[in-house]
Amino acid sequence: MQKSLSLNELLNQYAQGKVSKKAFEGQIFTFILENRRHFHLFTWDKDTCVDFLCWLYPRMSRAIDTYHDMGASFDAYIASLVYWSAREYRSQQAAHDLTEYAFWEARAADMNPCENEPAYLEPLSAIKPVSNPRQTLMLLLKSYFFVSEDHISRIAPAIGIEKAQLQRLIDEVRRRRLERDEEIRGLNERIQCQYYRCMVFKKKLEVTLEGTAKYEKIKGQMERGQVRYNAMRKRLAGMSHYATNREVAEVLGIPKGTVDSSLYAIKQKNKAVPRDHASPAGVNA
Repeated sequence: MQKSLSLNELLNQYAQGKVSKKAFEGQIFTFILENRRHFHLFTWDKDTCVDFLCWLYPRMSRAIDTYHDMGASFDAYIASLVYWSAREYRSQQAAHDLTEYAFWEARAADMNPCENEPAYLEPLSAIKPVSNPRQTLMLLLKSYFFVSEDHISRIAPAIGIEKAQLQRLIDEVRRRRLERDEEIRGLNERIQCQYYRCMVFKKKLEVTLEGTAKYEKIKGQMERGQVRYNAMRKRLAGMSHYATNREVAEVLGIPKGTVDSSLYAIKQKNKAVPRDHASPAGVNA
């Protein structure tokens, strides 16, 4: 193990112009790596110490330029810099690890592999015509948000309408609903971010000493975050993904009352059919 005066000797060589600043910095870093215990880096392996020194480099470079002999040796000056910087680095790494853990835990459900969609049991040509095409069309437009292109291809022949025409009607509903859908999408993203923030606060609270000022501060942040998260979810629950009856009526060019009565009739019909035997509204069993 080298003596502590080695850094002072290296400084003298640098001050006399015998080594460049870049070489001087490299010598300091090598000294720290070889004497980690001297700098209170007891539990760090070499790789972790190298990462720390890379993070420390800009601060170390500035410290060399600003050092003046004010009674403390250069060795003590660097030791103090490394000690306090290491504490900050540990704190930042711990916060980063907690944040990363909370992020992956929050997103774990979204990352599960999706199951393949089940194949349709009957070919497209075998779909039976629906008993009330008009009601079914209204229901499709009402539920535009959940209608896929494949579903349009399958249902269009059953209600006696060209696929392209049905697609235009649904696209028109989507155009009218675009602003509302963007608002819903944005709120969904903010809810996910808020959930992630709450997870971070929760993990930080678990590793913070209870009863300290820091613990109480994080606890307060978490509680406020949860209140906001619940309020955002409640607001989302009140924002419908369905088109309004008025929007459906405007797209079809019919009175709103006609849409109201038709959809009400579908609702009442479904209520009267036992759940185990219920079939899609308007479709022949």
